[in-house]
Amino acid sequence: MPGSCFAERLGDVVELTASEHEALGRLEERERALRRNMTLQRENDRANEIYILRKGTVMSSVLLDDGSRQILRFHFAGDLLAVSNIIYGDATETITALSDCVVCPFERTALSALMFEHPRIAALILVYNQIERAALTDRLAALGRTSAKTRVAAILIEIRNRIRVLDRTVTSSFTLGLTQEEIGDATGLTAVHVNRMLRQLEEEGMIAREAGRVQFLDERGLTRAANFVDRYANLDLGWLPAGR
Repeated sequence: MPGSCFAERLGDVVELTASEHEALGRLEERERALRRNMTLQRENDRANEIYILRKGTVMSSVLLDDGSRQILRFHFAGDLLAVSNIIYGDATETITALSDCVVCPFERTALSALMFEHPRIAALILVYNQIERAALTDRLAALGRTSAKTRVAAILIEIRNRIRVLDRTVTSSFTLGLTQEEIGDATGLTAVHVNRMLRQLEEEGMIAREAGRVQFLDERGLTRAANFVDRYANLDLGWLPAGR
């Protein structure tokens, strides 16, 4: 088995010790394959496992009272999934594969032992959950207070930035990997409205699209249009405990 995908993600912000790498690797000893559109867990199902996404892209979502779906977050390799299963016996969200994926399941007891042995890893998990919380807050604020164009532009920037974490060669051009319906479920728009906003961004010279790829032509203008804040930037982690 290759090295820990989760360790690579945490290693983007701190230099992990050999012992921390080894401990994180134990969380990824089991693997489970998912085909595109398969469901890893359903909202309200009994759940006692947490997952590390080793390969592919998934989304977390909830079902609304009117039967529509609200996508909460898109997740990429190295992400920790179903973190709320740490404290709830029933799943709070549905997790669905957007591509062929590999996840590594582990039980809460394994996470408890890891946190006891390596307090800095416990602190880093807290850090990443706060990043996710801030990003989700931005998304919720956008749903109620910003234009359709702003929401779509923000999704494009967010996806490109997350992909770039995994592949440093990605610059202004990337494979989006989302349908217009999925973008709509994340932004509170219909697929038709998403298509209209993508065309508007093209007509304004901010992006170009071809064969499932998006290219940023005016990234500064797109960032302004999106009111985008990169929640993975400008972290203050001087308080973290020393690694063991």
